[in-house]
Amino acid sequence: MRLRDRRSFTKPEVMIIPMIDIMFFLLVFFMISTLYMVNLKTVDVNMPKAAGAQTQMNVTYLVTLKKDGTLYLEDQPIEEKALIKQAQQENRTNNHFAIVVRADEDIDYGKVVDLLDHFRSAGISRFGLAADAGGK
Repeated sequence: MRLRDRRSFTKPEVMIIPMIDIMFFLLVFFMISTLYMVNLKTVDVNMPKAAGAQTQMNVTYLVTLKKDGTLYLEDQPIEEKALIKQAQQENRTNNHFAIVVRADEDIDYGKVVDLLDHFRSAGISRFGLAADAGGK
């Protein structure tokens, strides 16, 4: 039996560069995957298309106005008076309160204006209209 010389052993080396590459890949993967995890509770509606549509993430209420005139707060049906009252109370407590109205493209324009007018008369001044990105 031969004895090995202790000086002939080399110290184990840790290759840090491949570990950094793997960690960077995982970081990028999870960052990109979380972009697609935004869960919007909405009702399907055919919105008009606009070339200048922008995504807003700081919306408090997302209101949907369907073709038949029914109103939805996120994905729950709601009456107009209850919606206005609830939005008015939220507007008092939240300085950054904002409403986005998602209206069907085939709905009567007067219904949309009427809803916005009710919001304005309730003291809500920050609201917008939603559209799909991409022009016609």
